[in-house]
Order: sequence, then structure tokens, then C-alpha cells
Amino acid sequence: MSDRTVTHATFALERVYPVPPARVFNAFADAKAKEKWFAGPSEGWTQTAKSMDFRVGGIEISNGKVRNGPTIEFHATYWDIVPDERIIYSYWMRMDGKPISVSLATIEMKAEGKGTRLKLVEQGAFLDGFDDPALRERGTRDLLDALGRALET
Repeated sequence: MSDRTVTHATFALERVYPVPPARVFNAFADAKAKEKWFAGPSEGWTQTAKSMDFRVGGIEISNGKVRNGPTIEFHATYWDIVPDERIIYSYWMRMDGKPISVSLATIEMKAEGKGTRLKLVEQGAFLDGFDDPALRERGTRDLLDALGRALET
């Protein structure tokens, strides 16, 4: 058996979006709105499974495959939802069936002028060298940038 490792990491990201908190919250809460910005890691991404039950205790699944690459599974559980203010969820990810990480994410939204300041904090356990905290942070930054573009339309 090979050695098992866990790398723990926490990162925090902030964005200010020029729309009210209700609109930012909806981009997470509504499946069609979320589909516009929450996507796989590359242009070669093919979605293989997707479901979203946005409520406390609800599950979200987003699985797919990268062209000529691995199959990625994302499985989240929502633990706390305060409309227009806060979302807390945990999630695990697998790559080609191997566990790569388990994370807890907290999203806070606060009105700032006519816009919204979003703060996302993620605490992750990255398993056996299959995932990297810096890559996850970069991927999350890219998702928040995509959210910003989706909110502009």
C-alpha cells in the first residue's frame, strides 16, 4: 500500500459585483442561473451528471469528463442557507473514481453601495497528492470571475 497524505489549506477570496445581494444569491440558488457560470475546468468539458437540490440538507452533483482527460465528480451538501446573505456547504471531489479532496465552503454576501461584496472562504483537505490547494484556489477564482461575467448579462 502506498503512503497516504493529507494537505490542509484555507483560502479566502473576495469580489464586489455591481448587482444587489438578491441577484448574486440567485446565481447560486437557481439551477439555470448557476449553469451559466458554474462549469467544468476547460473548454473540453462534457457534463455527464448534474442535479441540484438547493435547500438545507440538499445535494448538488456536477460530474463530467475532460476531453482526453479524467472524469471529475463534485458532490455537495448544503448545511446553512440564509437568503441573500450566506451559503455554507461541504463537498467532496473524485478524479477517475479516486477521492481527491473534501472541503467546507462559506459564502457571505453583503450589500455595498448598489452592489454586493462576496466573500468565499474554503477549508480543504487535499488527498494523496491528487489535488493541490493552489490549483483549487485558482479554479475558484476563475469561477468567481465567470460569475461576474454572468451577472453582467
